[in-house]
Amino acid sequence: MANPGIIEIIDVHKQFTVENETLNVLGGLSLTIAPGEFVSIVGLSGCGKSTLLRLLIGLDRDYRGEIRIGGEPVRGPSLDRGIVFQEHRLFPWLSVRDNVGLGLENSRLSAAEKERAVRDHIALVGLEGFENAYPHQLSGGMAQRAAIARALVNRPSILLLDEPFGALDALTRSNLQQELRRIWQAEKISMVLVTHDVEEAVFLGDRVVVLEARPGRIERIVNVPVPHPRDRSDARLKELVEEVRGAIVERGRGAN
Repeated sequence: MANPGIIEIIDVHKQFTVENETLNVLGGLSLTIAPGEFVSIVGLSGCGKSTLLRLLIGLDRDYRGEIRIGGEPVRGPSLDRGIVFQEHRLFPWLSVRDNVGLGLENSRLSAAEKERAVRDHIALVGLEGFENAYPHQLSGGMAQRAAIARALVNRPSILLLDEPFGALDALTRSNLQQELRRIWQAEKISMVLVTHDVEEAVFLGDRVVVLEARPGRIERIVNVPVPHPRDRSDARLKELVEEVRGAIVERGRGAN
């Protein structure tokens, strides 16, 4: 029996048609992600990173190949898969509590259970005391914390992250990377992070998947065998950052 949450991406091909021209975005990509694993995906712009996340979340089924989670094919969005985008996408007319609660709209939990889940996840992301605040009253980092709480409140087995810290300043980004690591260890779920930030990818990931330029396929996978909690100044991490960065530059030259 397949493990709950195991992600199997099998020979996936994806094309788009733009002005009558066919663009091959993913070209036979295969990858298996174990339950509870943190995988970072990097590569040049246009290599299909965000497209792959859309396929994983189930927003786009027009592709060739197979994507299975827990042994079952992905047929559409599911409460078992949460996603966080670069923009927090909070509703401006709702409080933090109500924005997080939206993640439970289709849940079968009782009202009391929903209230407890919202409270617990607001605490998980460090927003206690801001339950009644509105998005315009929050900093960018706080709004992104609320978005992460909303994505996690259903207790999904997988969290997909599409450049979640890309719009934040460097200090806030660094702090939220630490928070995301803490949340990942607390929730014990699989996380798949798409990012342009190689240091972020290495700092957070168990593995870093480097995609080739379009059509996207795996150029190499770099293991990050440094135990958590990690120190950014660790020479092993710096060496791995250079390895990943070098792989991206090398593929970029090959694409020209």
